[in-house]
Amino acid sequence: MIAPTSFFSDYGGHIRIMEETLALQKLGHRVTIVTYYKGRDLPGFDIRRTAPIPYRVDYEVGSSRHKLVFDVYLAIKSLRVAIKERPDIIHAHMHEGALIGWVVSALLRKPLVFDFQGSLTAEMIDHGFLRHSSPFHRLIRRTERFINQRPDMILTSSERAHHSLHYEYRVPDERIQPLVDCVDIKRFDPTSFSDAQKQAVRAHLNIPAHKTLVVYLGLLTDYQGIPYLLQIARMLKDRGEDIHFLIMGFPNVDHYRGMARDYDVTDCVTLTGKVKYDDAPLMLATGDIAITAKISTTEGSGKILNYMALGLPVVAFDTHVHREYLDDLGVWVDAHDIEGLANAVADLAKRPAERERIGKSVRQRIEQRFTWSAAVKQIELIYRKLMSV
Repeated sequence: MIAPTSFFSDYGGHIRIMEETLALQKLGHRVTIVTYYKGRDLPGFDIRRTAPIPYRVDYEVGSSRHKLVFDVYLAIKSLRVAIKERPDIIHAHMHEGALIGWVVSALLRKPLVFDFQGSLTAEMIDHGFLRHSSPFHRLIRRTERFINQRPDMILTSSERAHHSLHYEYRVPDERIQPLVDCVDIKRFDPTSFSDAQKQAVRAHLNIPAHKTLVVYLGLLTDYQGIPYLLQIARMLKDRGEDIHFLIMGFPNVDHYRGMARDYDVTDCVTLTGKVKYDDAPLMLATGDIAITAKISTTEGSGKILNYMALGLPVVAFDTHVHREYLDDLGVWVDAHDIEGLANAVADLAKRPAERERIGKSVRQRIEQRFTWSAAVKQIELIYRKLMSV
């Protein structure tokens, strides 16, 4: 696997890489992950890291001009590891990984699988690294099309991404396989945590026991809708609602804490900073309602699956990606309707029986459709098919 990121970090696409690897290992596959020099090592994982960049000891989440140098280092490391290990499959994550993987797979004459988690162009726009009006927009889009057409098979984290690849980027349909994000249902099991454990979390974070707790765990960025969550908190505070927001994740924690002070919601909003993946189930299970204000046309939103697995009702913008996970079980709000989100949260806060009903239904949906044990069998079938060509 080629992962152009600081694997492992406790968010987003890192979770997919980790869970895929664990599931493949259970089936007897040996997986080597080549990644940047930073990141947290995981027991039982074969992780090969690049050399450090002399002039850059840290780097940002998402798009950055410095990633060009990181990816040169990653390409060299990937080729060296591949020549030594002689893998049967090159499994690349993200577009930079797919471009590097194409070179490695061509040199070694091995099949290339691309784990597509969202549009490169859209991500750069989301992170403020590119504008639609930029003269580089067309160049980046052409580059993305070139990369998308190189792999032998592309795994997409949503049906929407499948549609985009086929109709916008002209990738043949037979080279696209939807493989939506999944969740470890044993790790994210609502019956694993007692009321005493949940109350202890609240007490530790100084969250009043009587308040309805709304939880979010993910990246803290504008495109994830964090400003919306703070605005909602302000609206609900003005209405006198007994509702508290627990916003967990990174980066930009100080920035959003400052925004919370500006909105005067520090008494009803707690920003924890980074939460380790091992601690995520209990932290989320402490909540009564989960929320996401993210909008993306192609990128998955795997955090919703964790919410669902823990039996939390999910308030979300009504997008294709969110519908793919929740179907008709989401508490839906029109895109960008902040007041609608606030109303949905306030309504659920007053209806504990409805929260329980939805919670049981979303947990059942997870057990039936979104487990890694089932998804990894699809990956294995793709591997075997490609290796037999």
